[in-house]
Amino acid sequence: MEVGSETYLLSRTDALALRDRLSSTLACEHEFSHTVGCHREDGTYVVERRRADSSGHRKVFESFEQCRRLYDRLPDRFTATDVGRAGLTGSRRHLLVRHFDEHPDFECELVARQPLTVHKRRPERN
Repeated sequence: MEVGSETYLLSRTDALALRDRLSSTLACEHEFSHTVGCHREDGTYVVERRRADSSGHRKVFESFEQCRRLYDRLPDRFTATDVGRAGLTGSRRHLLVRHFDEHPDFECELVARQPLTVHKRRPERN
């Protein structure tokens, strides 16, 4: 394998392991300002606080669709308290409010920082 001007010799086993680690890392993560969304190979979708290493800053959904259903059930204007009604506690509630604001698949925008509040945008009609 060549990286820049350096050449590395890898066994077939090591090369396959490296390829698998790289492809799963590169293919799944979407990094935003405050959060990271990751589609895992097992179908789960993970939302985590950017640069956090504690599980308290992570929410694992069975799928991205499950995350979408949570968003769809929230009111047009919502806060971390509204997210908490879905059974989420602590910093995970704020994490998801931020993630919904940052992820392009969720049509909403941050309208207040105290309390952290997001408003869903309605699609424009022609």
